[in-house]
Amino acid sequence: MRIRATVAAVTGALALSAFAVPAAQAADAGSAYRSDAARTVSHSASGKTAFTATTADDDLGVTFSNFKIAAAIKVGTTNHVSTTVTYTMTHGADYVLGSDDFANGPFLYKGSSSDTADNMLFGDAPADCTATSATTASCKGLIDVYPGDDELLNSDAGTWSAGALALQYSTGDGSVQDGLGKTNVQRYSKLTVNAAPEPVKKGKTVTVTGKLSRANWEDHAYHGYTGQSVKLQYRAKSSSTYTTLKTVKTDSTGNLKTTTTATADGYYRFSFAGTTTTPSVSAAGDYVDVQ
Repeated sequence: MRIRATVAAVTGALALSAFAVPAAQAADAGSAYRSDAARTVSHSASGKTAFTATTADDDLGVTFSNFKIAAAIKVGTTNHVSTTVTYTMTHGADYVLGSDDFANGPFLYKGSSSDTADNMLFGDAPADCTATSATTASCKGLIDVYPGDDELLNSDAGTWSAGALALQYSTGDGSVQDGLGKTNVQRYSKLTVNAAPEPVKKGKTVTVTGKLSRANWEDHAYHGYTGQSVKLQYRAKSSSTYTTLKTVKTDSTGNLKTTTTATADGYYRFSFAGTTTTPSVSAAGDYVDVQ
């Protein structure tokens, strides 16, 4: 699996020695939690003993339910992105909520299961949990994404599955549960528009140009999104509602160009409905004075 380089590099004796630090220190270190969470899932896939995934009647006695995550996570080229996840954690008496020795949190994986995931995303810190009974807790955690650190390839855009994990620092025990939800991790999109000439005589032609682009996670720049259907929309000066005039497609570099007839003062914009890999976006309206 591909995970952030600072996590993936921790292997062998170094990975085992990480669990020898005092539990309080481990719990206090947010960056350490990300590494520990990654090892919890990777060890569950390999069947090793340190932080091995187990079932509902494992040593930790932890399961997760009522998992809620945003339908989409929009990720640009460099900026850190966080999305909030909530869920219910059910645990046995051996899991002491609030103890520095225990932690839990959500994760995302690209693929059919975390055992065979192509890529995974974690939070920087454990989830915050509030007890709702002796054996249940309401939890809130984050998924943190760093596209500038090469966490993602363009092929990673699309549907990801969600899971949650629990771990105990002092024993190396861990629980991993897949299949709790789904979200789309999307390449952030941009859309521009320019309508000309300004002003224009009524009944004359207005030429509308623009460009649809999206984040490239591999070179950290924005490039044209080609062959996409985009709507040209118009809003009269006195109205608050846009109506669709026609649909046009982006060219080989993501550019748009079309014409329409000037009827009255108003705003022109392009609007893109989005895809699984790329979020919807609408350009800010460009005002044209019709004389």
